[in-house]
Amino acid sequence: MNQLDSTPESRMWAMLAHLSALSGFVIPFGNIIGPLIIWLVKRDEMSFVDDQAKEALNFNISMTIYMLVSAVLVMVLVGILMLAVLGIAWLVLAIMAAVKANEGTAYRYPLTLRLVK
Repeated sequence: MNQLDSTPESRMWAMLAHLSALSGFVIPFGNIIGPLIIWLVKRDEMSFVDDQAKEALNFNISMTIYMLVSAVLVMVLVGILMLAVLGIAWLVLAIMAAVKANEGTAYRYPLTLRLVK
């Protein structure tokens, strides 16, 4: 995807797919539910949104798995640091992805398991 493949409307929906993950701060598993809803509703209408919502969904599923593993590792104290680092990385990367999507540039998250194709 490049900038020419996106319209202002598709850029807005792609940005919302990334930002909807922040609902995870308020709603349990909101970080997965938000991008999932946007992907299911808009995937057939806009290819840019399909790509970016899948990317956001995969990233948030990956982060949830990493957070659960870190929560288990809290028992050996390493998990406390891992939870803090993952939380900050999750917030920063979601905002960076939203900004890139709003610019019309496809964003690829690092360390993401590509589970939804």
